[in-house]
Amino acid sequence: MSIYEHELQGMDGEPIALSAYRGKVLLIVNTASRCGYARQFAGLQRLYDAYRGQGFELLGVPCNQFNAKEPEDGEAIRAYCEETFGAAFPLAAKVDVTGASAHPLFACLTGQAPFRGFDTTTENGRWMRDFLQTRYPGLYAGNGIKWNFTKFLIGRDGEVAGRFETPEEPETLAPAIEALLARERGGV
Repeated sequence: MSIYEHELQGMDGEPIALSAYRGKVLLIVNTASRCGYARQFAGLQRLYDAYRGQGFELLGVPCNQFNAKEPEDGEAIRAYCEETFGAAFPLAAKVDVTGASAHPLFACLTGQAPFRGFDTTTENGRWMRDFLQTRYPGLYAGNGIKWNFTKFLIGRDGEVAGRFETPEEPETLAPAIEALLARERGGV
């Protein structure tokens, strides 16, 4: 199933049809403004600024399921992200991304891009693995979203081209974004 068959609600209450992103390279990120990884908002904004004119879009999807790190709703989330991190890329309304109440989009994304573990060659990857295995073993099991700031890179065809876990900083996605943009323009 393509992501284009899904719809999210916008912060303004209006629907966001993912079909509006058809033909674009899209990064979907589950976000949480009070999470320790919220610093990634700034890096995500830099990606958005760098590649938007080349056919790249970014959609943040706030979630409060991981240690209640997204306590606000609607415009309060947007205002906090803009004021604190300079993040002005589009944000959807808050949803669940894992478990029985997960939005169907995230079942689609995790179905196309199963969890392959954390990069344990990095300190952050080892820490995240150990943290989840010790404190939240149920979250660690299976292919679901593990924590805030899981990133899904979508090709112009609506299929997941890559899944990047929480510890992976946004800047590390630049080569994958560039390769998708180049390949899908008829380049490399």
